Amino acid sequence: MLFAKKSSPIDFIIVGLGNPGPKYASTRHNAGFMALDKLADKYGISVDRLKWKALTGDGRIGDYRVLLMKPQTFMNNSGEAVYAAMSFYKMPPERVLVMFDDISLKPGVMRIRRKGSDGGQKGMRSIIEDSDSENFPRIKIGVGDRPRADFDLADWVLSTFSPEDKKLLDDALERAVEAVPLILDGKIEEAMGKYSK
Repeated sequence: MLFAKKSSPIDFIIVGLGNPGPKYASTRHNAGFMALDKLADKYGISVDRLKWKALTGDGRIGDYRVLLMKPQTFMNNSGEAVYAAMSFYKMPPERVLVMFDDISLKPGVMRIRRKGSDGGQKGMRSIIEDSDSENFPRIKIGVGDRPRADFDLADWVLSTFSPEDKKLLDDALERAVEAVPLILDGKIEEAMGKYSK
């Protein structure tokens, strides 16, 4: 096991990025929220307590006690919520798994990374800036790029999926959820090989 046990009541924080409210619920930018919802459903964790400017819930995934978070700050200020929870639990970035949308990946594609830059994703940028670290493991969920260069990027990420893309997205979300226990065990390369596509 990569990480030693520690005294905090929480072993890991798992964050899904998105924008709050029904207006944004089915948009491309909310793929992180969608992944977190599927994860919460699988492990019977209710994410309904408002704390640190986020909807939160805690429970168990395998041997680990986890805090699930859906920041309610809107995407560009996600770091406010995430860093507040990290500070409370004295949680290092290596124990904070972030799931978010990636326009550079086609729908149905999912990538796992141990750390790295924000890749242009503004929620991830906010987390990196507020915590002053890039060492966050992450699951990037493909939502596809704009159909044309002149298509406004904000309009694109706030658009909904076509039926075909939604099927591909659902497959990627299932694989993201399946990968989480391996990532918590520190087996990121194994998770990459098994679930990235």
